[in-house]
Amino acid sequence: MLTSFIPVLDALPQRKSPLMERFAAMLEPKAPAQIEAMAHESRQITRRNFGRTMRLFAPLYVSNECVNNCSYCGFSRDNNAILRVTLTMDQVIREARHLLDQGFRNILLVAGEHPRFVSDGYLEECIRALRDVVPTIGIEVGPMEAPEYEQMVKAGAEGLVVYQETYDRVVYEQMHTAGPKKDFDWRLACPERGYAGGFRRIGIGALFGLSDWRLEALRLAAHLEHLYKHCWKSSFTVAFPRLRPAAGGFKPMTDFPDWALVQTICAFRLTFPEVGIVLSTREPAPLRDALAPLGITMMSAGSHTEPGGYTGAGSDDLHLTVRGRRVELEATTGRTRAEGQFGIADERSPQGVAEMLRARGLDPVWKDWDPAILSA
Repeated sequence: MLTSFIPVLDALPQRKSPLMERFAAMLEPKAPAQIEAMAHESRQITRRNFGRTMRLFAPLYVSNECVNNCSYCGFSRDNNAILRVTLTMDQVIREARHLLDQGFRNILLVAGEHPRFVSDGYLEECIRALRDVVPTIGIEVGPMEAPEYEQMVKAGAEGLVVYQETYDRVVYEQMHTAGPKKDFDWRLACPERGYAGGFRRIGIGALFGLSDWRLEALRLAAHLEHLYKHCWKSSFTVAFPRLRPAAGGFKPMTDFPDWALVQTICAFRLTFPEVGIVLSTREPAPLRDALAPLGITMMSAGSHTEPGGYTGAGSDDLHLTVRGRRVELEATTGRTRAEGQFGIADERSPQGVAEMLRARGLDPVWKDWDPAILSA
């Protein structure tokens, strides 16, 4: 029986562990020279624990259907005007082969949460279709029970990514107005269920721009500390995605400037020397270039956040979804692709990102895992 993180979260920030006391102190207002000192130490710790490597991965969106209403998300159920699609298995393979041709061997399957469209073994079939050619497969999908996660692991997935979005209960309730995602505690316990299901790698994070960034970072760090204590057989990654433009026009509710992102990255690296830190193409290229040496260990590149975004797959089956039901397009809309989840800021090719990393003395790593390791 896994120990719940809920009591720890509900006691923050009034009651903190000694480690979280030190972490919170790192997030206090700092002079530029102090942040620079943190960045220098963060860089040294990262090199000591990870060498000069940078893992590269790509998200592969297989469906933008969703039953949840999330105010900040382009896939939100009530965005009735967006074009939606769920890729067929042949189309999933086509998208994956495109990514393989670009060098990727680490693919994250992403889908909205919809029991009608993404159901009946669909995700397992996607994993099985790719597992012989993609050594590292992760999933970022709607929360499941532990036995369902176990099925995903048996199918060939080894990584689970689940962001709480915000650890602020009040804001969470305001942002999630319909669908199973409304249940804060159910989502919060998702990493533990994934661990029970057998995932060897688990990624957590918060969507910055919804609540006070210092409190959000503290809660995220406390969750990571909890997972290290109680789910110690898995390795962990952490991410700090900032809100990006999406369908519906939602604007960030709070500020999270570049200097605060740098301070947060460094605080996590100094507190958790061996945690993987992920940086996505949500951030603009110049900022990604500057952040890469400071503590980042994993980056996406050349990303698309719409199903079929890499090859145009699925464009022949575009439709609307209104109140959970498929609605055929009555006439041409002039749009030829499904809606993305959010806008991308760094639009460089994977090779362009790899060249940038090499120019900064870092080694882009396309593959660092193979299931054959377990049978050796």
